[in-house]
Amino acid sequence: MVLPQPFFPVLPAWLLRPLELRIDVDPRKAKPADTLVPVRERMRALGDRLQAMPHFGLDDPGLRARFREADGELYVYIEDLRRDRLVGYTVFNRLVELGRQADRHIRAPHSQYDPAYQRRGLASSVYRWALDQGICLMSGARQSHGAHALWRSLSRHYEAGFADLRRKQLNYLGREVASATLADLHTRMFLLGDGWTLARFRRDAQMG
Repeated sequence: MVLPQPFFPVLPAWLLRPLELRIDVDPRKAKPADTLVPVRERMRALGDRLQAMPHFGLDDPGLRARFREADGELYVYIEDLRRDRLVGYTVFNRLVELGRQADRHIRAPHSQYDPAYQRRGLASSVYRWALDQGICLMSGARQSHGAHALWRSLSRHYEAGFADLRRKQLNYLGREVASATLADLHTRMFLLGDGWTLARFRRDAQMG
């Protein structure tokens, strides 16, 4: 996968194994805290190798974000160091709806956090980190009001816009769209990572 620099650091081979920390709980069928339990158990099973996983700091010094890449997707796990527990994760997914060229540059974030740690800016910090690595983000077909508010907040600091996505083709809709267009499931919001311009994004993602 070709992505703009800077992107993921060079990771040890064991970090790239796809099954060790893959999130295999359907969040639609479980409570937020329940979905974190099997992920934390897998992290514990890594033992010393967990300590070698790259990490970055958050505004709260008692929390730490660890990350890994597998199959072109990026996984970020948030730990509470004081309580020794996993409190949430964000996965930067590939979008199957995208064409091959756009797939090289765009990821769609999905977050799951323990309710006790929500509204503390964790998802915002993780998204900012990804955008600062040069990763371009695109929303899924549906967004909650809270998620859309987060994206709107980020759009004040990063280039943003809307696109129509259907039949694996992106078509640019502009920096703002009407309410009816926004409600259409084909309408996606995007945020451009560090180093990107709209002109370059349209060219590289083959966005009409």
